[in-house]
Amino acid sequence: MHIGILGAGQLGRMLALAGYPLANRFSLLDPAGTPSADIGRIMTGQDDDTLAEFLAGVDLVTYEFEHLDTALVERIEAHVPVYPSRRALAVCQNRGDEKALFSHLSIPTPEWRLVGSATELAEAVNAMGAPVVAKSVTEGYDGKGQAVLHHADEAEAAWNSIGHTQLVVEAFVDFVREMSIIAVRSTSGELAFYPMAENHHHQGILRYSMAPLADISDDVQARAEHYIQQLLDELDYVGVLALELFQLADGSLLVNEMAPRVHNSGHWTMDGAVTSQFENHLRAIQGLPLGSTRALHPTCMINIIGREVDASEILAHEDVHLHRYGKSERAGRKLGHLNVTAPTPDELKARLAEVHPLVPDVPAPRFLAWESSREA
Repeated sequence: MHIGILGAGQLGRMLALAGYPLANRFSLLDPAGTPSADIGRIMTGQDDDTLAEFLAGVDLVTYEFEHLDTALVERIEAHVPVYPSRRALAVCQNRGDEKALFSHLSIPTPEWRLVGSATELAEAVNAMGAPVVAKSVTEGYDGKGQAVLHHADEAEAAWNSIGHTQLVVEAFVDFVREMSIIAVRSTSGELAFYPMAENHHHQGILRYSMAPLADISDDVQARAEHYIQQLLDELDYVGVLALELFQLADGSLLVNEMAPRVHNSGHWTMDGAVTSQFENHLRAIQGLPLGSTRALHPTCMINIIGREVDASEILAHEDVHLHRYGKSERAGRKLGHLNVTAPTPDELKARLAEVHPLVPDVPAPRFLAWESSREA
């Protein structure tokens, strides 16, 4: 098929790379005019002529990020199918709507409320008890558009720093670890779930994801699958969906947020699973049978942020796979990632101890799965 992708960043690039073995062709449209994918046919803008050129010969359209103008998606839907649906996109663009959907489906999530002023934010801090996390209702990613409040008198400064007309205020969660689950649903309704990953953030940006997790019970995996399947079914979703969760000390899960696209915490699947999240997304939207999501071996993804790595140093290490995005260096910018694999968790830990010092500005990895394994 000839597939159109809205967005021309690293996710669009990796989708195209996964699709070429299936004889797919790709056109990428970056509405904001800042493409970096350097692959396929790339266009910028969203005027009528550009949109007509983008849609020429395209069989269907998908997207690599959720901060899209839904009116643009509606215009495209008049010509070709768009997956995932515009409804899924709209829900994920608004944290208030997203939280309301979780509540409607009885999916556990941290206590939350909407506020529309600094005064209401202060009242929420007092009512919910500090600390709380305030987030912009729209936009915001990688820690942007957020603030942690420890006292109500911080409300005005937080409100002004975020700079939005409405915020979601969430109770601070005393979690054991952050996790995610990636699922995929095809046009025929076929479902597949990847093993859960443990994620580590630093300065608001994901630094590590590790999967599969030897210390995760079948019950915890099943609960996460149940939550994400409810969302897939409710939204009549087609494609890859990511769900971020907190695990508490008692083993219970709270859902944080979802992303209607291939996800950074699923990059480990490129070298650690039978079928990557990118290939399965393309299979799903084309109505092809889904590939196996079985993990091949313990894998840890490390994001390369801001500064490049020395490829010669990195690739001198066994079972290290380098994925570069072709971007120039800039503070906070995702330039690529590594997937480090090993036959066992202990061997993976040893390899990470050698490799992570070669990646700029990442703290040493510490995973609960390793601690639990040692205790066992």
